[in-house]
Amino acid sequence: MAIRSKTFRESYYEDIKLFQTIWIRIWISLFLLMLATLPLWGNPYVIYLINLSCIAVVAALGLNLLIGYTGQISLGHAAFIAIGAYTTAILSTKVGLPFWACLLASGGVTAIVGFGLGIPCLRLKGLYLAMATMAFGVVIDFVVITWGKLTGGVRGINVAKVSIFGYPLDSDNKMYYFLMVLTILTVLAIKNLVRTRIGRAFIAIRDRDIAAEVMGVNITAYKVMAFTISSFFAGIAGAMYSYTMGYIHPEHFTLLLSVQYLAMIIVGGLGTILGSIFGAVFIVLVPELIKAIARASEMLIPALKGKYDEEWNIAAFGLLIMIFLIFEADGLYGIWGRIKTSFKNWPYTY
Repeated sequence: MAIRSKTFRESYYEDIKLFQTIWIRIWISLFLLMLATLPLWGNPYVIYLINLSCIAVVAALGLNLLIGYTGQISLGHAAFIAIGAYTTAILSTKVGLPFWACLLASGGVTAIVGFGLGIPCLRLKGLYLAMATMAFGVVIDFVVITWGKLTGGVRGINVAKVSIFGYPLDSDNKMYYFLMVLTILTVLAIKNLVRTRIGRAFIAIRDRDIAAEVMGVNITAYKVMAFTISSFFAGIAGAMYSYTMGYIHPEHFTLLLSVQYLAMIIVGGLGTILGSIFGAVFIVLVPELIKAIARASEMLIPALKGKYDEEWNIAAFGLLIMIFLIFEADGLYGIWGRIKTSFKNWPYTY
């Protein structure tokens, strides 16, 4: 009688199943149950941080699809989030469109802009593509500031409250369930996308674009598609951000935000769905950790009192990227994978 290995797969379709084992289904069910009951017993500030994490997960998944799965470097992700946020703010406040129309319009407008940017960037790779997308971010920032009659300019713009079927989402606890459901749907959509022919084409382009083209992959179409889909999810994240904050300003979408999202997918793990989630939550919580460390340092060393500012966060993001690139290229997902393997092989860890 043959002995079956724990990680053995008999077919490709078995290998790409969403839930490989019954235990994965059980743990995910328990995790979702915990999330569903969290507002009933959780701290309000924790709920607020989770709401921000949900927004970050959606945007990070879009960026990871472009960089991690397709290999197209972008430093303009904050610009796409800004387009989605301002589209929602303008349509909800000045036009009076309902919530669902604003959400879909934000994703659609941002996808169209991403499609338009993807075409001239087809011939660019590496640093040249990074510079082009960064320049695009500067252009969007300039447009937002100078087109004050539409965007509010440096004054910013208020956003109408979300109301679903007449039920207002006017608190963090109410927004929590909406954002959680939308985030779960986004995770499932991206997960299923990378399991399809489109996802395999993205990975082929990332690994060896010339070989992929020889094998019949339309590189032009798939690269533009990657930009479009990534932009769509960035626009959805921007809409979620504008509704959550209730007010948006050009300072919310600077180059630092693009660097933060780049840090999310590097720290979490490039080319992985779970890594995007890990990285987004981790980077959202890093500023809170830095603040806690700063307060503790001020108590221990009075000379440091009042020295903390936002520059600490910038330095922390740079340091994190350096540490993970040098010591853990697979990010938090790689660490999680080793932990799972250790549990699966226990007690025969060798």
